Amino acid sequence: MSAKAASRRVLAFGLSVAVAVFLTDKASKAWVLYGLGFIHCPACVPVEVTPFFDLVMVWNRGISYGLLPAGSPLEVWLLIGFSLGMSLVLAWWLLKAETGWLALGLGLVIGGALGNVIDRFAYGAVADFFHFHAFGKSWYVFNVADAAIVMGVVAILIDALFIARPAKAPELEGVSDDAR
Repeated sequence: MSAKAASRRVLAFGLSVAVAVFLTDKASKAWVLYGLGFIHCPACVPVEVTPFFDLVMVWNRGISYGLLPAGSPLEVWLLIGFSLGMSLVLAWWLLKAETGWLALGLGLVIGGALGNVIDRFAYGAVADFFHFHAFGKSWYVFNVADAAIVMGVVAILIDALFIARPAKAPELEGVSDDAR
């Protein structure tokens, strides 16, 4: 397979992952918000799914873990702009990706970021609803997009730390390609 064909495959894989994450995130949010009716009650009674997992409704007005909460429409638009800008930077990086791990990671982060951007645009906040807890400990409330972003960062780190790259030939200044 040529390098160009391999590059297209890696790009197509990353874009497919981004689209799958985005659609899964939007479908899960539609189900919880409208199927379960959580859109109508900001403090709905949690739905116990298992002894360690509940569906709850939390509107996250900030970024990860509720940091930097947006309290005004301008701040919401700044978060939307930042997320879109970062998604564009990651998409540019995806165009240059050479490995499946990197494409996977970038696709997960892009799809998750865009899923949360749509929430911010539509509601002014991100809908979070998965809540895991056990033995008196509670994990933060999150959604599919948040989980994808975390897994994407892990995949990018795996790519950076563990995936070998072929060594590039040193550049020889002043020597034509024919003479090499």
